[in-house]
Amino acid sequence: MVEQVLELAQALCGPGQDEDVLRTLCESACRALDRRLKDGLTAEDCGGAYPLAAAWMAADWLRGAQGFDGITSLSAGDISVRREGGGDGGGLSRRALEIMAPFLRADGFVFRGVEG
Repeated sequence: MVEQVLELAQALCGPGQDEDVLRTLCESACRALDRRLKDGLTAEDCGGAYPLAAAWMAADWLRGAQGFDGITSLSAGDISVRREGGGDGGGLSRRALEIMAPFLRADGFVFRGVEG
């Protein structure tokens, strides 16, 4: 599964990425998802959602490590980079967890039996 995730992450991150670093991030993303899977489920049970989610997480982590969080615009001619406050740091990781939601254990705080 890690090879499939790595292939997707390479496509997302573009050429020139250190393969060892990206592989490590992909392995870590797979472990993070594996720990949250509902009991009895495997990565294969999640279909295409699992490799895509893990690749999104790895790409997001790589982007954050490279300092690209918050960049909203990038130009090549006369080089121009726009960074806006907050940006979308962690956005891909959030989306990854959203597409994996049907396969993941609930780990958030839940009030039970409390009227709202």
